[in-house]
Amino acid sequence: MKSREQEYREIFVAEALEYYDALSRHISELEKSPKDEKLLAEIFRLLHNLKANAKAIGFINISDLSHKLETAFGLIRNKELNFSDEVVTVLFDGVDMLGELITNLDNPNYKEATNEVLLRNLDLIVETPDISTLEVVKVQRDYNAKNLSLSELIYIQIKKLDHMMNLVGELIIDRDRILSLSKELGSSDLASVSSHLYRITEELQFSVMDARLVNVGTLFNKFPRIVRDIAVAEKKQIHLEISGQDIQIDRNILQIITDSLLHLMRNAITHGIEGPDERLSKGKEAEGNVWLSAQNDRDMVNIKLRDDGKGINLDDMKRAIVQRGFLTSDVVNDLRDTEILSYIFEPGFSLAKEITEFSGRGVGLDVVKNAIDSIGGRLRVESEIGIGTTFTLHLPTSIAVKGALLFEVAGGFFAIPLMHTDSVVALHNHQLHEVGDMLVAEIMNETISVLYLDELLNAPEGQMRLGDKRVLKGNEQNIIIVTYNNRKLGLIVDKLLRQQDIVIKPLNKPVDNIDIYGGVTLLGTGKVCLVLDVPAITRYFISKR
Repeated sequence: MKSREQEYREIFVAEALEYYDALSRHISELEKSPKDEKLLAEIFRLLHNLKANAKAIGFINISDLSHKLETAFGLIRNKELNFSDEVVTVLFDGVDMLGELITNLDNPNYKEATNEVLLRNLDLIVETPDISTLEVVKVQRDYNAKNLSLSELIYIQIKKLDHMMNLVGELIIDRDRILSLSKELGSSDLASVSSHLYRITEELQFSVMDARLVNVGTLFNKFPRIVRDIAVAEKKQIHLEISGQDIQIDRNILQIITDSLLHLMRNAITHGIEGPDERLSKGKEAEGNVWLSAQNDRDMVNIKLRDDGKGINLDDMKRAIVQRGFLTSDVVNDLRDTEILSYIFEPGFSLAKEITEFSGRGVGLDVVKNAIDSIGGRLRVESEIGIGTTFTLHLPTSIAVKGALLFEVAGGFFAIPLMHTDSVVALHNHQLHEVGDMLVAEIMNETISVLYLDELLNAPEGQMRLGDKRVLKGNEQNIIIVTYNNRKLGLIVDKLLRQQDIVIKPLNKPVDNIDIYGGVTLLGTGKVCLVLDVPAITRYFISKR
C-alpha cells in the first residue's frame, strides 16, 4: 500500500509534467506572437505554481529553477527584457532542464546536471537584462535517442465518477439477486460463478469509491484565512490548530459539508469564544483557541470542531426552549443534558443576543443539521460551561453504498442505516414500562423511550397506542436502539435479519411524501425493502410526546 508521501510525490510529478508540456508549447507560441499578453500571463502562472508546489514538497532545485524562469518572464511582461532569439534559446534550455529534473526524480542513476552556463545566462538575464553578455552555448540533443512519455495519472470529472458509482450500485443489487438464486437452485456451478462475481463486484465498488476520495486538507487548509478574517471583524484573538488533513473522504461529502463547517466555525468564534478582556477576567489567556481535526473511525470519518470558549449555558437553553414553545417547563426539567443541547439544532432556535457581520442573521444550526442528515451523517454537540464546546460530525465515507441493518415488521422488509444504529437488544415484556402514553425501558443504564414499529407503520393516524403493552407480539421484544441529534429511541421489530451494504434509491410518487421513509432498495431475493428515515421518525415521536 502506498504511503501518503508517495501519493503526493506521484501527484506532483504528474502535475509538474503537465506544466512542463504546457510551458514548452506556450514558449513556442510566444516566439511567434511575442506581444501576446495572455500567453505571457499563463506562462508566468504555470512557473509560479510549479515553484510553489516544488518548494512545498521539498524539491528545492526545481523550485529555484522555476523561480529564475518566473523572474525572467516577469521582466518580459514588464517590457524590461526583449523576447529575442538569444533569450528564447536560454529560456527553452531552462524549461528543458526543468523537464529533466522532473522526469528523473525517481531515477536513482540520474546525476543532476549543473549546466553552469545555463544558470549563469539565466542570472545575467534576471540581474542585467543585456543579451550581449550572454554566453553562447550549443546543447547537443539527439531527439532520436530521446523517449516521449505520458503521465501515469489522469484527471477525471466528478460527474463521471458519480455515474460509475451509480452503475456499481445497480450491479450490487443484481449481484445479491444472483447469489440468492444460486442458493435457491442449489447449483454448484452457479454458486461458483456467483462467488466470483461477489468478489469482483466488491473490488470494483471499493476501487470506484477510492477514486472519489480526497484529503480533508483541501477544505481544512482554507480555514486559517477564514478564521483570521472573522477574528478581526469580531475584535478577538484566535489561534487555530488543524490536524488530520490527510484523512480521506468522498469528494461529494466534503463538498456538501463545506458550508456547514464554515457556519460552525463562525458560530464558535462569534458566540463561543469570549473577547480578550472577558477571557482575562476569567483567568484565561486573551487568545482563544479553536481545534479543527479529522480522524478515521472504522467506515466513518469524524470531523471535530472544538473551542475553549464560554460553553453553552443549559439554564439559558431551558428558558429558550420554553419561551419558544418547544416544551413546557415541567417537561424540560426532566430532560437529560444531551437532550437539552439537541434543541440547539431546532429551526428558529438561537441564543444570539446581537447581530454581527458573521452571525445572527436568521440562519441557524438547523441548516447545518439538515445538510449532515442529507448524507446520512450525524451531528453531535458537547459543551461544558466555562470550558468550551465541541461539535462532532460523524460522516460516511461514501454516499451511494451504505451499511444497513435489515429486519422484518408485519411481514415487510425494512432497513435502517448503520450510521443511526446504536445497538440491538432483546427484552422481556416485563422490562418495558408504561409511563403515561409512552413505553420506556432501562437499557445500559439509560432510560430510553421505546416505539412499537408495527403501530407506527400500520395504525391509522390518531389511533396509535404507543404506551399500550397489549399490542406487543410475543413475550420478548427485539429492539433496535437508534440515535439522532443526541437522542436515543428504541424501535421494536418482529425479526432481525442481518447487516448488509445496500444501494438506496429514491421513492417514486406518491409515497415519496411519506416522511418516515428515506428510500428503497432491493434485496437479493428480489423483495422490496423500505429504508426508514431515523431523523424523521425521531421528530415524529417527539411531536407525539
